[in-house]
Amino acid sequence: MGTAVGGDLGRVAVLSDIHGVLPALEAVLAEPEVAAAERIVLTGDITAGPQPAEVIDLLRAQGDRVLWVSGNADRELVEYRRGVRDDIPDPIGPYASGQLTDDQVEFLARLPAGLTLTVRGLGEVLFCHATPRDDEEVVLVDSRLDRWAEVLAPLPETVRTVVCGHTHMPYVRLAHGRLVINPGSVGMPYGRPGAHWCLLGPGADLRVTSYDIGAAVARLTAECAYPGIAEWADYYLNARATDAEALGAFGPRDGRSRG
Repeated sequence: MGTAVGGDLGRVAVLSDIHGVLPALEAVLAEPEVAAAERIVLTGDITAGPQPAEVIDLLRAQGDRVLWVSGNADRELVEYRRGVRDDIPDPIGPYASGQLTDDQVEFLARLPAGLTLTVRGLGEVLFCHATPRDDEEVVLVDSRLDRWAEVLAPLPETVRTVVCGHTHMPYVRLAHGRLVINPGSVGMPYGRPGAHWCLLGPGADLRVTSYDIGAAVARLTAECAYPGIAEWADYYLNARATDAEALGAFGPRDGRSRG
């Protein structure tokens, strides 16, 4: 389930699903409370998007204050680059994989699937990408409690808070006495535009950073060679996928069809 990092922390910023969108990441890192946080935790899908190399470089430049968790899309880029797979479900994936240096591929390959920190007010917190046991499983704000019981079953009782990403929609809910937090997506939000993230300690504060999306679309169009980048950037940065559409698409994958 991941790596334990020692020491009680007062403030932790959580950034998930950056998806290689450098302007959105820059906007969040410029937030005073992110700059002041004791740690920045990345809960996966950091690189699969238009500027993966630049995003990794910027995050690595922050030093040991940044703690990394791999997402399914990061794993897919590594597998594609290593020849373990011959396709990636996300159309931009092969392009993103080709933009990474060999060193960056090896760096991504070494990332843990999860990590735990102790955060004041929240106790022992597990950070993962999708669920504690799988980097592609889907759980949603309206997933059934028996689904949550199944997904959270592997966790020790000491873990009282779980922070995940993957579905690009922010929420905070209780499930069997555990607080579950999804900060939403920095780079590819569903439901409403802006760069979504979360500040932990002593509670869980969902945040959204506004930035100049028109300028960001123009910048990605000028700086990224991915075919169709203008359409890609317009669709994802403007959050043209609604939360209702996203929940409709993800819903069958959380097991609800079983009853």
